[in-house]
Amino acid sequence: MTLVWWQIVLLAIVQGIAEFLPISSSGHLVVIAPLLFGSTDSPEGISDLSIVLHLGTLGSILVHYFKRVSALLGEDRQILALLAIGTLPAVVVGLPLKLLFPAALESPLLAGVLLIVNGGVLYLVSRIPPKENTYQQLSIGKSLAIGVCQAFAILPGLSRSGSTIAGGLSVGLSRSSAATFSFLLAIPAIAGAGVLEALSMIRKSEPLSTSPGLLLLGAAISFVVGIVSLRLLEKLLASGRLPWFAIYSVIAGIAIVVWQWQGAIE
Repeated sequence: MTLVWWQIVLLAIVQGIAEFLPISSSGHLVVIAPLLFGSTDSPEGISDLSIVLHLGTLGSILVHYFKRVSALLGEDRQILALLAIGTLPAVVVGLPLKLLFPAALESPLLAGVLLIVNGGVLYLVSRIPPKENTYQQLSIGKSLAIGVCQAFAILPGLSRSGSTIAGGLSVGLSRSSAATFSFLLAIPAIAGAGVLEALSMIRKSEPLSTSPGLLLLGAAISFVVGIVSLRLLEKLLASGRLPWFAIYSVIAGIAIVVWQWQGAIE
């Protein structure tokens, strides 16, 4: 069971959309996999594809936030320390979860339950009156709090972008600053995830199971779709549309739980 071009295109589109919109890319992928391939087993080549799709969405962040990323090397150098602090919880909490409970992180039922939780969190945060603090004004403690939100988003169904934006809004950031800090924080998170997957492949001495051309196609699609998703999220967030994502998450989560429950009793 190997990946074919249309499956790569579909997964790249899903990655590009769900990586940035607060609806959980991991939650959608663990559900789409069994539906798409008719099996609970990962198809051959999925590790290769996962790495390049992450690189594609990482490229989206670097291009969309180019000026802000460049500022990290100049007037915003102090933000690098805050990003490092915000990344620590993902290393301390998220990495052990990934290593110790890999099966749980691929559970469609867990993804369904946590999508409902994700929707509830987004709705509650949308009720917080918007503030005007910028991410440059974050303290160490508030950066760490946002990082904790990111760490638990390794669980399928909890959106990384949704969790970190929610964390940013909760500590008093403006909507635009919450989104910006969320995606600056995503740079080491996504890059680190890609490195871990690559190292895992190297240790197993696994050759590429998908042609380089198809992998590049997947990366390009996730890159383009990712940029569109980032622009869309910024507009919807500025206009207070988080409840839209909350409603979608709850409906999708309930549908997944019902699907899993029906499968269990058959």
